[in-house]
Amino acid sequence: MTANVAKSVIEHVHLLGIGGAAMAPVAGMLKERGFRVSGSDVSMYPPASTLLRSLNIPWNEGYREENLRPAPDLVVVGNAISRGNPELERVLDDKIPYCSMPQLLEDHFIPGHTSVVIAGTHGKTTTTAMLAWILHTAGRRPDFLIGGVAPNFGDRSYGLGGGEEFVIEGDEYDTAFFDKGPKFLHYRPDELILTSLEFDHADIYADLASIALQFRRLVNLVPRRGRILIWGESRELKEAVAKAFCKVETFGLTPDCDWCAGDIQWHDSATEFRVAYRGNHVARIRTPVAGRHNVLDALAAIGLAHGRGVPADAIGRALATFESVRKRMEIKGEADGVLVVEDFAHHPTAIRLTLEAARTCWPGRKIWAAVEPRSNTMRRKVFQDSLPDALSLANGVLFGPVSRAQLLSDDDRLSPEAIAQSVRARGVAAAALPSAEAVADHLANQASPGDVVLIMSNGNFDGLTTKLLEKLTARAGVRT
Repeated sequence: MTANVAKSVIEHVHLLGIGGAAMAPVAGMLKERGFRVSGSDVSMYPPASTLLRSLNIPWNEGYREENLRPAPDLVVVGNAISRGNPELERVLDDKIPYCSMPQLLEDHFIPGHTSVVIAGTHGKTTTTAMLAWILHTAGRRPDFLIGGVAPNFGDRSYGLGGGEEFVIEGDEYDTAFFDKGPKFLHYRPDELILTSLEFDHADIYADLASIALQFRRLVNLVPRRGRILIWGESRELKEAVAKAFCKVETFGLTPDCDWCAGDIQWHDSATEFRVAYRGNHVARIRTPVAGRHNVLDALAAIGLAHGRGVPADAIGRALATFESVRKRMEIKGEADGVLVVEDFAHHPTAIRLTLEAARTCWPGRKIWAAVEPRSNTMRRKVFQDSLPDALSLANGVLFGPVSRAQLLSDDDRLSPEAIAQSVRARGVAAAALPSAEAVADHLANQASPGDVVLIMSNGNFDGLTTKLLEKLTARAGVRT
């Protein structure tokens, strides 16, 4: 169902699931557009709660029918909301107009702009942030929505600059209880970046082929006058764009790609590389992020921006001042000589790339990987065979308990102990522990000054970062 209500009569918008990674910034976008905004959620925590407080947007802790009195003009239903939710049931009973978050963007924010969509299994958040920052630095005043907190924009994940481009991260996850198609099919791409295509979201997709089908549908929405950039070293992406009606360009680290990055070096806490387009020099880039994956993300953003007329010097200035999205190799603190870093990685490929980047940043240092199986895919056995190889790049591996383990059968649920055993068979110390507290205790006892602890989760790992820093600080106090 859609909300067939003219914008002129919509004054109050209520968001169900307002604490979601995209819902909270969309609440901010609505408020900036002059709407009165409210919402409901459970167990709100930063960055969503911080953002909403800074914008003076009220929300209800918990879902209750009375939260809809008086009735709002429009309810935006987050994709985590299911039938049985008391507010959703009241919306349906009273025929209060409702829509999904992607539908809201499609109807009220994307029209009038060139829609630039960044999609892919990995790298889409960083690429979106890089492209938005490039356009901003070039004075293009983009509207944008990033699926993570961007320090370059004052720790905001959205902006309404009013310029020509709307840059948006395209998520392949489903849209709402009444719309099981991917979110990104609502974003009407004029230009499209596809960073990667692997199996993920095992709770809604049966296999890679079912995800690839959705990417082909996204490609089919790009008009003839549009353009698509794909990672040129991916067979799956090449197949996805095989029937595109528009121009397709490739980016990668091999010379057969249209956009190629070469001479990659890491020194003085920055990555330097040269960029060529079909063999012709475009720019020499220096950016304070590490890892091959970040070079690819930057290359995609460079290719898209260059094609839209952004000068090479503006691109260079932007990437030289780019600050990585929160929870992407984010240094959270150091205590008793142990550096604690957080990353969003929760897929074997992302874990491997993150560990490789950590090796680049901190060569010669012992690296601990602390992993929380929290996402709907990581909780399952889907990656049980591929995780050990990725994790063996660390010097020590600690696996926390499977999140919401009781909701999965024994046959379906990932076994942290089995993974730890496989990692140990590869010559790397590993353990499966029953809680974040136990992980913190283990690290506080075993990590030495000079070590790096890389905490990887798409959530907050039950506060592991804070717990660990407190224990390390206490350890240092005992020593003094």
